[in-house]
Amino acid sequence: MNHLTLEELDRDGALQEGIAGIYGDSRADFLRKSVVGGALLLAALATPPALGARRSKLNDVRILQYALNFEYLQATFYTEAERAGTIGRMAQPKAVWAKTLGAHERAHVKIIKQVLGDAATKKPFFNFRGNTESESKFTRTAVAMEDLTTALLTGVTPTLHSRGLVAAAFSLLTVEARHAAWARHIAGVIPVAEPFDRAKPVSEVDRIVASTRFIRTLAPTTTARRKPKFVG
Repeated sequence: MNHLTLEELDRDGALQEGIAGIYGDSRADFLRKSVVGGALLLAALATPPALGARRSKLNDVRILQYALNFEYLQATFYTEAERAGTIGRMAQPKAVWAKTLGAHERAHVKIIKQVLGDAATKKPFFNFRGNTESESKFTRTAVAMEDLTTALLTGVTPTLHSRGLVAAAFSLLTVEARHAAWARHIAGVIPVAEPFDRAKPVSEVDRIVASTRFIRTLAPTTTARRKPKFVG
């Protein structure tokens, strides 16, 4: 698909901070090196947070802030491609696809910001590493972006407490799933390979993570935010 890692994309660490808040510091530290759109990252985000102390501390505001940052990611990705002229150079059917998805993602940002009000987070900095400037790279990365957001909504929607927000989140989830299928069709990838989406259980994801021996037992340190050389 592509070789853009979460750490490279997430220039000021906002997405990684959100993952740490939902899934824990160890999981976030491991996933920062994962490829955006890769199976491990998608499986980890699609898995609801484990029951227990961490989940009890989660609230709807924190979960929505987490989702907002990923909607910012998508909206910025499509907007940057438009401004770079990449979408304008596409053939009509493909340009319609890209513009439609971009408009949807910007609408998602607006809606979540309205729900959060003063608690809405500011747009983070992103580094797309030229993937918005090439039609082929843009198309491949679009698949990864849509799969990523579908996975995270699958994971966090069951953790929401408000029934109204659960309904709204499921509405976003179904739209994002359609986006992912449309993007895969445009990219020439099988839109729906299996009859059911089966999220990996937390225990299975933890076994995969543990088998890599990448997670250190030392307490994690806070990485200072840095100004990116190129941002979205």
